[in-house]
Amino acid sequence: MATLSYNEIVPKKVIKFNDEAYEVISSHVARKQQMKPQNQTKLRHLLTGRVISNAFHSSDKAEEADIETKEIVYLYTNRGESWFHTKGNPADRFSLEENVAADKVKWLADNAEIQALLFEDKILTIRIPIKVDLEVIDAPPAVRGNTAQGGSKQVTLKGGAIVSTPLFINTGDILRINTESGEYVERVDKA
Repeated sequence: MATLSYNEIVPKKVIKFNDEAYEVISSHVARKQQMKPQNQTKLRHLLTGRVISNAFHSSDKAEEADIETKEIVYLYTNRGESWFHTKGNPADRFSLEENVAADKVKWLADNAEIQALLFEDKILTIRIPIKVDLEVIDAPPAVRGNTAQGGSKQVTLKGGAIVSTPLFINTGDILRINTESGEYVERVDKA
C-alpha cells in the first residue's frame, strides 16, 4: 500500500481514512493567507455512500486503500437484493444489499459483466461502465405540437431506469446511456 502526501489525494483515488475505505470525489489544494496549504476534499464512503468533507494539511499523509477487483455477472434484482455470480463460475452466486449495489443496477441488463470492488475481502461496491446500451421497454407516443423547444419525453429502460429522451424514441429501441449523469447519449438501434 502506498502512502500519499496531502497533495496526492486526488479524485478517483481510494484511501484508508479512519480505518475505512473512501473514494476521493473532489480535491482542491488551497493556501489561505499566512497559513500552510491544505487539500480540501470530499470523500465518499465506499460501503454506505455517505459523503464527508475533510481538509488534509501539508503534514498529513493518507494510506492508499488496498482495493481488489473481481469480475462478476449481474443476474437480477428482487425485493431489494441484487444477485450476481462470479464470472466463469455460475454456481458461485451471491447477493448484495440495496445500499451496496445502490442505484447502479438500474443501468444493468441481465448477464451484464461488471467489476466488484473488494476491501479486506468484503464487497464494498460495484463498478459499472460509463456508457451502457439498454432497450426501451416503455415509451409514450409523441404528441403533435409539443416540439417548439425540441421536445422530450420520459421513457423506461429494461433495468428500470427512467430517462429523458427526444420524441422520436420508441419502445424496442436500443439507447446508449451515460450512467454517471443518467442522460440519453444516442439511439444505437431502431426497433
